[in-house]
Amino acid sequence: MNLTKAVTSIVAVQKLNEEVLVVVGGGAAGVYGAIRAKTLAPNLNVMVIEKGRPLSKVKISGGGRCNVTNGHFTDAKSLAEHYPRGHKEFRGPFFNVHGPMDTMSWFSNHGVQLKVEDDGRVFPVSNSSASIVDCLMSEAKRTGVSLQTGKVVTSASISSGGKFALKIQKLMNSVEHVEANYLLIASGSSRQGFSLAAQLGHSLVDPVPSLFTFKIEDPQLAELSGVSFPKVRAKLKLENIQRHLPQYTQVGPMLVTHWGLSGPVILRLSAWGARDLFASDYKGLLIVDFAPDLHLEDVKTILSRHKSQFMKQKVHSSCPSEFGLVKRFWKYLLDREEINDEILWASISNKSLASISSLLKQCIFKVLGKGQFKDEFVTAGGVQLSEISLKTMESKIHSRLFFAGEVLNVDGVTGGFNFQNAWSGGYIAGTSIGKLANGEFLGRDVSNLA
Repeated sequence: MNLTKAVTSIVAVQKLNEEVLVVVGGGAAGVYGAIRAKTLAPNLNVMVIEKGRPLSKVKISGGGRCNVTNGHFTDAKSLAEHYPRGHKEFRGPFFNVHGPMDTMSWFSNHGVQLKVEDDGRVFPVSNSSASIVDCLMSEAKRTGVSLQTGKVVTSASISSGGKFALKIQKLMNSVEHVEANYLLIASGSSRQGFSLAAQLGHSLVDPVPSLFTFKIEDPQLAELSGVSFPKVRAKLKLENIQRHLPQYTQVGPMLVTHWGLSGPVILRLSAWGARDLFASDYKGLLIVDFAPDLHLEDVKTILSRHKSQFMKQKVHSSCPSEFGLVKRFWKYLLDREEINDEILWASISNKSLASISSLLKQCIFKVLGKGQFKDEFVTAGGVQLSEISLKTMESKIHSRLFFAGEVLNVDGVTGGFNFQNAWSGGYIAGTSIGKLANGEFLGRDVSNLA
């Protein structure tokens, strides 16, 4: 839509006294919320303002497959435990209104076949995020949502008539002024949304990175890039951080990369420890148990039994199968303990067996920084949840102002949880706006505000 047409359409709307909803951000939460509002209130003029391409994050997420949601945690309480920021607040009605099963039903009803993988992650059967993007874009077009790209909402204030006075800048530096009856800020973790929220009186938690990999100082480990472990127990210890949160110990798969460690265990630790890691300059210790289902004495027994059975074999070339370790990593552990390459099991001392056992159960890595997790780009921080009613997603400071998605101080661990926050928040906000546009009353929540 060019500038002349945009201004003309806005003037026409105002002449017809038609109500306007402006959605800031064309991501998952914004588009989903816009579709929901327009579906409930067909006469509402719904405009989505997006700087870049709509749903660009949806397109590249999950390695291009789009991890839509998670199908293993469907009740609100267990689902909420996957949100480092938001786990207390999300135990309420948030997911009961529109949870993972509702999300899956919505896409299924709109022609997208989904599958739940063994770890609970939900993907389109096509294994292509284009299925999700095309579905949302098609539904936005069908319902009459106006998607306006190449534009940025740079300022927001309350007009004398009680509407939202918005300044919208195009990339060619031309400016539009729009008055909106409803405003939904769903701009993800961009500074744009944080700035608009602050202009409208909301307080912010400074954003810091979440969901990242760990850089490890260990040249020998880097040589094992690609080695994976189906189940480890990893504990994060940070200097000057006295808190011992249970979430700082995680169990699950881990992967060695050319710069350090990754995999679900590491990503969960990075999410739960996001703020403390930021405060610690991303430096600390990672203590990994490579035999989480075995006690230390069991590990010692297995090694002693292996010694008696394979006395004539070299220690480096014969690893007990009970540990499920690849040969390269077994050699890495032995090298850390300075076990000679040529030594036979018959010649290894009980002291060495004890030290190998201890290393298997408590292998310490020095964390020197963070790497990038390319499948998801998530931050911890944003608009304070205490200033939002999660029943409606409406601001407790300004009526008819709504928020959804990552602009809020909410973030989930990897596995489809961040998109579920976007779908749930967008749906609830869209429902609230649609009801208001139809003349229905929303019970306002002004609790927990200072």
